[in-house]
Amino acid sequence: MQIADKSHDTKGMVSLAAICAVLQLALSPNLAIGNGHPNFALVFCACIALSRGGAQGVVAGFAAGLFFDLSSSGPIGLMSLLLTVAAYALGSEQRNRMAGDFAASIAIFSVSALAVSAAYSIAMLVVGSANSIIDAFVFRAVPTTFLSIAAFIPFAYFFSRVKASSLSGGHFSRRGI
Repeated sequence: MQIADKSHDTKGMVSLAAICAVLQLALSPNLAIGNGHPNFALVFCACIALSRGGAQGVVAGFAAGLFFDLSSSGPIGLMSLLLTVAAYALGSEQRNRMAGDFAASIAIFSVSALAVSAAYSIAMLVVGSANSIIDAFVFRAVPTTFLSIAAFIPFAYFFSRVKASSLSGGHFSRRGI
């Protein structure tokens, strides 16, 4: 028998948000390749969108993007918009894509990470934070994409292996025996 435990799901989402927030504030500024840093707000948004679906993913994407915007020196609202759109695209199927398809989750996240990083880098070029198009793409967008993918892999593994078995109860219930 499968029982939906809503408080357990909410606790998991809040703890994932806390972990990603701490990593975004403490670890992300210290990990850099070129001018690119891992985007843990995107990791949180993608984990929620791929495991819970579009509606919760969109709300999580907006909140994570707003947190990112308020904790960085970029334009406020830009990452909120990008993560909201990314969460909508990632969670459009309304099913748990991470439950057993580890490789597909990483592939889909990789495409969205590149799109979000490229769009953010172009916007930073427009507002004058980047010096050239090469700086925006080669030294910001591509390293940010690779670092975000590397940060997403442990979360995707957890959600595809550990969390999927705990959500199903980890065993089968037999009645009448």
